[in-house]
Amino acid sequence: MDRRTLIAAGTVALTGGLPHPAAASSEASAAPASLSIAGLGLPVIDGGRLRNYVFVALRLELGAGKTMEQIKPKEAFFRDALVRAAHRTPFTVPGDWTRLDERALSAALVSASAAISGRGSIRRVEIVSQTPRRRTGMQPPH
Repeated sequence: MDRRTLIAAGTVALTGGLPHPAAASSEASAAPASLSIAGLGLPVIDGGRLRNYVFVALRLELGAGKTMEQIKPKEAFFRDALVRAAHRTPFTVPGDWTRLDERALSAALVSASAAISGRGSIRRVEIVSQTPRRRTGMQPPH
């Protein structure tokens, strides 16, 4: 008897041959598919000057009917659209050069996703982390 058969037989014996009710309910309410984008450096621009970079990690929650296989090849386009938007209208938080405005960043990426992969392809953008290049970056008082 090989190892896989032995493990499978032991698992069936422990569960009584029936799937666990909690496992069945968690499969039914599975989380929507998502695409992770890590290590994206976005500028913090204040007063027309580059003040800092903030590296973000994002999780894009895919819309209904979209699969990972459809969206994954377009990851570079999402990155490019976000970097372009950050240079055009910076996501700077007034008075703080170490963070980005999460709502503005999310809105820019969701609107860009309509042109990249079709309307409704990205349902939600979650900012997983923000790591500033320079940790000190409070705007000096004027």
